[in-house]
Amino acid sequence: MSQLVDRTITALRSEHATLAGLVRALTDDQLATTSGAAEWTVAQALSHLGSGAEIGRAPIARAAGETVAAEDNQTIWARWDASTPRAQAEGFLEHNRRWLDTVEALTPEQRSSLTVDLGFLPEPVPLLTALGMRLSEVANHSWDVRVAFDPNAEVDADSAAVLVDLLTGPVGFMLSFLAKPAELANPVSLAVPGAGLVIDDAVTLVDHLDAPSASFNGSAEAFVRLISGRLKAPYDNGVTLEGSITLDDLRRVFPGF
Repeated sequence: MSQLVDRTITALRSEHATLAGLVRALTDDQLATTSGAAEWTVAQALSHLGSGAEIGRAPIARAAGETVAAEDNQTIWARWDASTPRAQAEGFLEHNRRWLDTVEALTPEQRSSLTVDLGFLPEPVPLLTALGMRLSEVANHSWDVRVAFDPNAEVDADSAAVLVDLLTGPVGFMLSFLAKPAELANPVSLAVPGAGLVIDDAVTLVDHLDAPSASFNGSAEAFVRLISGRLKAPYDNGVTLEGSITLDDLRRVFPGF
């Protein structure tokens, strides 16, 4: 698990470097462009990531022994929502960097033993769970920002590989929030890059399948976009399915966020 913690932190730092390089060069007009999340502009997608970093840093810092002043989430969201698009972009750069600085400073012992009270789950979770949830947010919303300017944008390959590993274990519970298995009339076992997806009464990702009923022919990054509702035309070029299910079937199961 400690290796997966380190890989997740490395992926998050790489995501920040890529996105920061783009964000610093954006004009005001570009910040107002519709992002890959159609209900948000680029600036609003960055605001979502920035406010998430501000909120998410506090419980990790507290678990590590830092004294952090409490602030209501609604107050934080209201402050970000009231900011200008430029301030939202700059705020993302600042708060995402602070979040990364906090987790990168954790000792090896803290990385393996820390539990974090995120406030919205029934009980504190291992650090890896908090990191995995953050990587899912960052990898997908980074794509939302980048695809606004590059229709061929992809989820970072390293992030996608880490997310597949995380979803087969510590953050597999997220699939229950992302998926609507009742959209399918019959169970499906789908071979996907590096894993197997089982859709029955629930949806689970397993290490492998011995006899899948269908195969997803695409990259790991395309699979990550599928389960987050981002594998839609015209961003699904080259992805095909073989067997008892279609891509449209899977899009119904994974409507996105």
